[in-house]
Amino acid sequence: MNLFDGAISITGVTFLAFMGFEIIFFGYLLGRIRIKGIGLGTAGVFIVALLFGALYSTEIGQNITQTVAGEKVDISLNSLKVIDTTGLVIFVGSIGLISGPGFFKSLKSNFRDYFLVAVVITVVGVLATVLCFYLGRGEHRSAQECIAALSGVMSGALTSAAALSAAKDVLATVAADQGSVLSVADAEAIASVGYGIAYVFGVIGVVLFVQVIPTITGANMEKERALISFKKTDEDVAAKKWFEVDPQGLCALAFVLVLGILIGTFRIPLTPKGYSGATFSLTSTGGVLLTGLVVGHFGHIGPIGVNLSSNTLRSFRELGLVLFLVGSGVAGGMKFAEYFKLAYFFYGIIITMAPMLASYLFAKYVLKTPLLNNLGSIAGGMTSTPALAALIDSAKTEDVTPAYAATYPIALTGTIVGAQFLVLLLS
Repeated sequence: MNLFDGAISITGVTFLAFMGFEIIFFGYLLGRIRIKGIGLGTAGVFIVALLFGALYSTEIGQNITQTVAGEKVDISLNSLKVIDTTGLVIFVGSIGLISGPGFFKSLKSNFRDYFLVAVVITVVGVLATVLCFYLGRGEHRSAQECIAALSGVMSGALTSAAALSAAKDVLATVAADQGSVLSVADAEAIASVGYGIAYVFGVIGVVLFVQVIPTITGANMEKERALISFKKTDEDVAAKKWFEVDPQGLCALAFVLVLGILIGTFRIPLTPKGYSGATFSLTSTGGVLLTGLVVGHFGHIGPIGVNLSSNTLRSFRELGLVLFLVGSGVAGGMKFAEYFKLAYFFYGIIITMAPMLASYLFAKYVLKTPLLNNLGSIAGGMTSTPALAALIDSAKTEDVTPAYAATYPIALTGTIVGAQFLVLLLS
């Protein structure tokens, strides 16, 4: 990018950094706009990132390059993926450390409720996708193409990258058969398109849902906060002074991220093909979250203390979230116009809204779950990190995180299995 006849030249990694901070700046400004008390919050960064990617995809590809054998190669998508993944693991690691002290007590007393919410979200999501399949299969050249697209749409509507990966594995297996009308590459590409289109409302829809519901129901937020407040008891506070490696807490966070990524990438084969076939894993997101919860619960790693201050963890959480939104938003925007189909967007709305409404009503009237626990578990059930941030901001309490964290790994497992089941069911 050249300005003032070349007086200012911003290219390569510098362009990437410049673009990222520009998106964050305008994204926060957009997020601060509130209409009747409802706003996008940090998800405003995602909207600006998406628009930036869609409007400047050519410029991004031209400026974020690497010279290979004397030729410039576009590395923009790989660079954005690094930002996306780095931000996501920092965010969920921080969430784990924040909610760890109250997580296991909350899980022990409410496991049934969180499990059922996750099941309702997964089952209704799959059923809504099956409905969309019968509504839209005539618009596709083959049923196989429709299945590939809708497996991606469901994954995007539930904001689950892990579900997309699992669906691609099964799609590849189906496409490898001799009778297949799609190649493996085409089947995976179509799924990615569906994911990218549905992901937009998947993010925005859940963010708005957790803010709109308290307003519609006229909830007394002070009373609702009191119903879920977690207060540390004497046994929760470590009497021993643990050794502090660094006051900023980077050492403790780094340990959580390293161990969590190792746990999350451990794969369990699901077919006789072993690791070359379909596999299940928690993914780096689930592994880091689980590790953060355990480490946050115990408060130390051997002699090393990890009881970081709330302000420190909130800073890590916010930094991770905006990096994730910048990386995923720009990358999604770059492909959005190329592959956009209006029908996929509406299917995504159905598949996003149906599970949220069903689980909200089920938790409210059947399980009698307090409102903020209900919304926290929905954010976790939809595996939506931006929605959790929006809920914390609107509820003015971190005590919604145990419900999110308890439901998240159950829902993550459910969406992975559900995406694979969907492809096999309709194929």
